[in-house]
Amino acid sequence: MKFSQVAQLFETLENTASRVEKTKLLASVLQVMTAQQAQIVTYLSLGDLYACYQNLQFNIADKGLIEIIASLVGVSSADVASEYKKTGDLGSVVQADWQGVDQGLTIEQVYEQLIFVAKIQGNGSTELKLQYLVLLLQQLDGLSAKYVVRVITKSLRLGFSDMTLIDAFSWMLVGNKSLQDSIEYAYNVCADLGLVIYTLKHDGIDAVEKMTPQVGIPIRPAAAERLATPHDVIDKLGTCVAQPKLDGFRLQIHLDKRGHEPIVKFYSRNLIDMSQMFPDLVQEIIQLPVQTLICEGEAIGYQEATDTFLQFQETVRRKRKHNIGQVADEIPLRVYLFDLLYLNGQSMLESTHEDRRIQLGSIVDRLKNVDVFLIDEKIVSTGKDLDDYFLQTITAGLEGLVVKKIDAVYQPGKRNFNWIKLKRRTGQKLGDTIDTVVLGYYFGQGRRANLGIGAFLVGVYNQEQDCFESIAKVGTGMTDIEFIDLKIRCDQIAVADKPDNVIVAKSLWPDVWTYPNIVCEIRADDITQSPLHTAGKTDSSLGYALRFPRFIQYRIDKSAINATTSVELAHLYEIQYQQVLKD
Repeated sequence: MKFSQVAQLFETLENTASRVEKTKLLASVLQVMTAQQAQIVTYLSLGDLYACYQNLQFNIADKGLIEIIASLVGVSSADVASEYKKTGDLGSVVQADWQGVDQGLTIEQVYEQLIFVAKIQGNGSTELKLQYLVLLLQQLDGLSAKYVVRVITKSLRLGFSDMTLIDAFSWMLVGNKSLQDSIEYAYNVCADLGLVIYTLKHDGIDAVEKMTPQVGIPIRPAAAERLATPHDVIDKLGTCVAQPKLDGFRLQIHLDKRGHEPIVKFYSRNLIDMSQMFPDLVQEIIQLPVQTLICEGEAIGYQEATDTFLQFQETVRRKRKHNIGQVADEIPLRVYLFDLLYLNGQSMLESTHEDRRIQLGSIVDRLKNVDVFLIDEKIVSTGKDLDDYFLQTITAGLEGLVVKKIDAVYQPGKRNFNWIKLKRRTGQKLGDTIDTVVLGYYFGQGRRANLGIGAFLVGVYNQEQDCFESIAKVGTGMTDIEFIDLKIRCDQIAVADKPDNVIVAKSLWPDVWTYPNIVCEIRADDITQSPLHTAGKTDSSLGYALRFPRFIQYRIDKSAINATTSVELAHLYEIQYQQVLKD
């Protein structure tokens, strides 16, 4: 199949508002592709070259792409920069100005050249990348060039995420969503949608249903539900176990000692490879007495002199590309392991929490003089026991507790009542923060008009519809400098029109739309019902809104689809009043 056909597919998807129609369109095209082509198009449609955890980046700044387009179309860089400022999309700029004729490159040929360019490193790599990209674009028509540039800028803007692709895979095979659960489970176990579609096309649905964890491919993490009080938790779970909730980096740790050199990988909550950020932890993890292992833990900054943990804002300073060694010395980490997912060639997902804990404990117990620990755990049977332990952790400066069913299996990619989190209260009805996605910003009035931003619109994720729904207009919790920083972040992912997968009432439309990508933590007094905001809104019920929302911090450890969901929000709306009644 020619790449120009893929470009036409992407163009049609971009101009199709209905999620169902997008799904059917994807299914029909994937059906006639080879397994390899389907894998490539799956990656590209999500704006990547590989699965997200492999994290291959082009590392080409906008200035470099402007030079490429200027060289391609024979105009000055200033002219291209001027057009870019108007449209906010270099893909549209090259489409408008490039009159090239398609040379018939296949999907595989374009993909291989993009991989080649992305992997160029060393002195003079930027110039080489620009040269090869010009040669590639010269062989494409304007529409194909548009989507190549958008892949490079990671701004494909097709209006869907992985859940729509999962539905499309099912439609491709059986003409409906009946295989969705089987395909989604395979994706949850091996978080590589390209691998899933390749297996599906090459070996069929039976092979997909047999997919198991693989060391080196992250498992989509399980998530916790929320309840209002410790007594509610005991009513729900009965006798259970409680673990301290640490405010650090949740890491999925992969260890493979089968080769000549041990391999250690650290993946974030949103499946990004963060291994290079924790060189000090690699040697510690290598000491685990196993051949292969996948486990989960929390990495948190620790001050030995005061025997205290650092706040998340301090720990997050470890997330950087430069001077890693210096920062590692300044912010030493401890890792507290809390779950075991795979051990010596065997999946542990179907084992109970108790069995996984015993196995993990036997591994950690054999470690000597390292900063890797098994997280504390306390068995609780009454609301008072759980409340006492909760207060004990809060007094120690921790976030709260994660309470777990003793006999629960590990359900990757799922949020359910196998795990329940209890966090410290702040005096408001809503005792927890909300992870939201920035949808756009407003120019502001008065003094803030000089900043170019006065407030911003945030939303939550609707997993069922694979879209983002508005929940609040936020204008507090930030300094002027922080507002300007947010504007810069937003302008880098600004789009000319409302994305198809963003649902917002017309009266709330921001002055500048952004692609839903920036995740930020918001605190509010409570959740109210709203006739305007679309979060959780149906034909028969109002939506939800946050009352007195305040910005707390960016959640760089989470992707947009890991934000609070509309279903979770509805649950929080209910339990906030339960808490008030019980107070």
